[in-house]
Amino acid sequence: MATVHHWTGLEARALRLALRLSVRAFAQQLGLAVATVSKWESKLADTEPRPDTQAILDTALGRADAAVHLRFETLLSEMTSPVQNTGRRRVIASGPRAWEYESWADDLDRVVVALSRQNFSFADSLLTRWLSRFKAPELDEKGLYLFARSTALLGDLKRDQGVVLGPLSAQHSYAGARAVFTQLDIPRRVAQLDLSLAVVTEMSGKLEIAARNYETLAVDDRLSRRDRARARLWVGTALSKDGQHDYATRVMQAATRDFEDLTEPDDWSVAHQKLALARRGAGDLTQALHFIDIARSSGTTDSPMQRVRLDTAHGHILLSDAATRDDGLLVLDQAAKAAAQYGLVHQLRSIEGIKAMSEGPVGPRQR
Repeated sequence: MATVHHWTGLEARALRLALRLSVRAFAQQLGLAVATVSKWESKLADTEPRPDTQAILDTALGRADAAVHLRFETLLSEMTSPVQNTGRRRVIASGPRAWEYESWADDLDRVVVALSRQNFSFADSLLTRWLSRFKAPELDEKGLYLFARSTALLGDLKRDQGVVLGPLSAQHSYAGARAVFTQLDIPRRVAQLDLSLAVVTEMSGKLEIAARNYETLAVDDRLSRRDRARARLWVGTALSKDGQHDYATRVMQAATRDFEDLTEPDDWSVAHQKLALARRGAGDLTQALHFIDIARSSGTTDSPMQRVRLDTAHGHILLSDAATRDDGLLVLDQAAKAAAQYGLVHQLRSIEGIKAMSEGPVGPRQR
């Protein structure tokens, strides 16, 4: 929530507008003369309320609900953005004010939650709110850090929506965030963006390049042990997509052991899902079903994205055996509906591709 360390007529006007009150109604609510509020409105930053009145304004803002705070922050930011010199004596702040840093960081926490639930429109509105308000050259180091985090999260949003390449894509956002973190000299964040860019490379079909990038990052000390384990798992994913299923299985099993040691149930579940697909590709449907059953019964996430991925993998495996083909189609239909509901374009394309391939000869028999 916003706080004001020192009130002027400018902040008072922003609060009145955020409360959606007339000058008279605002004065009545505060217990002040209409002339006092009118003076604030005319002089703005050139006048300061008395100390006792500052306390009254603090109380009015503190009692306001979240919607009023959001409007107040937005209005105040618009009022304090750089403007042309009109000859009036007024000091204008460029870049975020102190309270805006806290609001920005809070919004990024909300974006992370929204993305985990695939609430893309809400996440996009929060990110656009800040990325459209400030430009990198006007920010100090704290602002640049928040700007880079916002840009990286925008990349995650675009990636989950399947917008991988192009000027408004995940790749573009990740590259922009990486450049800012490089400028700030934060190696861990730079390496995390390298990992995200490797994912984009894999999603765009450049499997050999992606596998090499993952292999490098799997032993990169800039990354946490969990991120290195993820890179190792994704080496296996790229290899499996490239047809090297047995080698991919060995790599994935090493990553799975890491996730078990790290007590990461969600990553451990994802690893078994990837193992299931690798064994399906190798024609070992018994092991594929074993691994997908583990994946479906473990993990703690309730993410729509992960549910769609699990159903897609399960349906793909069932579709590979003539005896369970119809069940596989039903599971894939269920996954497609969920993918369409949440705007998971990349997953929907994958499901359509699997169903199209199933119209040819039936895949390997279970052995």
